[in-house]
Amino acid sequence: MARIIRVDKAGPADRAGVRTGDELVSVAGHAVRDVLDLQFYSYEEEFDIVVKRDGRNITLHIEKEEGEGLGIDFETYLMDSPRTCSNRCIFCFIDQMPPGMRETLYFKDDDARLSFLQGNYITLTNLTRKDADRIIRMRISPINISVHTTNPDLRVRMLGNRNAGKSLEYLKEFADAGLILNGQIVLCPGYNDGEELRRTLDDLQGLYPAMSSVSVVPVGITRYRQGLTPLRPLTKEEALSVIGLVDEIGDRCKKVLGTRLFYCADELYLKAGIPLPDVEYYEDFPQIENGVGMAALFEEEFCLALEEAGKIESVEPFAIATGALFAPIMSKLIDLLRSKCNNMDGTVYAINNRFFGEEITVSGLVTGGDLIGQLRREKLPSRLLIPGNMLRAGETVFLDDITVEDVERALGVKLIPVANDGAALVDVILKR
Repeated sequence: MARIIRVDKAGPADRAGVRTGDELVSVAGHAVRDVLDLQFYSYEEEFDIVVKRDGRNITLHIEKEEGEGLGIDFETYLMDSPRTCSNRCIFCFIDQMPPGMRETLYFKDDDARLSFLQGNYITLTNLTRKDADRIIRMRISPINISVHTTNPDLRVRMLGNRNAGKSLEYLKEFADAGLILNGQIVLCPGYNDGEELRRTLDDLQGLYPAMSSVSVVPVGITRYRQGLTPLRPLTKEEALSVIGLVDEIGDRCKKVLGTRLFYCADELYLKAGIPLPDVEYYEDFPQIENGVGMAALFEEEFCLALEEAGKIESVEPFAIATGALFAPIMSKLIDLLRSKCNNMDGTVYAINNRFFGEEITVSGLVTGGDLIGQLRREKLPSRLLIPGNMLRAGETVFLDDITVEDVERALGVKLIPVANDGAALVDVILKR
């Protein structure tokens, strides 16, 4: 049973007489062990719930709109503890974190419920038979799956889990049940690239239409890999080869299936030194959360917003600090803006990641300390724009626990986080 810690005033549960402190026993005659049960069994318009109050069970009648929530919160989002990861993946980013950071950054989840509810990727290695049957019975999808390879023996090696090969069987079960799946492949040179990658892509194509999209992303290597499996980043030539293979199979899928199905992360194109595909290539951007098509979409949004802005007389001076990966694209966009406003004072700074190591180039892992250390001696204007994903969601804290206020004091500027949206950046720059 889960204890209710908040009841929305005038919500369905409040109207039925649910109180803070009640423990939820059952919904519509079904025992509830977590948030998935709650959502599944409380979907209808009318049903009874049982709560435990002062040591006795009380039955209450709920009336609401179909699909409407009950308006209650529990001590934890899942109503119980999230499942921790049981793998020892050779490429695990959390294993490469520096010591001394806040405890939550070291937590490894591998919870199928969070895949459905929050879009997390799971490996399937800690699913029980009961879990899998429940997913199929409730038709829980989409499910985001960290596949990495469909070679069972290689998957055992890469994930460091003896169940990693056998758990691939769930892919076919879920596909046969008609669930929607998204896949991810973290590419590690010498392991799951080359012919192993071809095998994996061919196998996953065989699961279409259940397998609706697959991203191929390069392994992230920090400077904290002491005692871990030796790994190296992809070379420029290897990135080109991966893009060629993914495009070869993706082009075939486009002709046969009507969808490309397989996509490379933006980072691979930038590492290879070749232009990114245009927005049409990415169809409906099914893997954008994995950094697939994000740059192309951002550029299109920026250009459309710039066109709609019309004539620009002047722009208040600004600087932009972003990750080394995206800085060249950002510089190109700011040059477009400069062509509409010749007297514009706008500079883009590429921030090298010295906290994690310079192989880490994405903006979301730039720290406040690196901003201060690399911009302290620069002559900055009064406002400094940064991607909002540098900060902890909903807060003003960087990964290294330095705050926005700390950076502002150190650099003598106003720090302005901007949403990952090209039009939003234009609005902020033009102060619209």
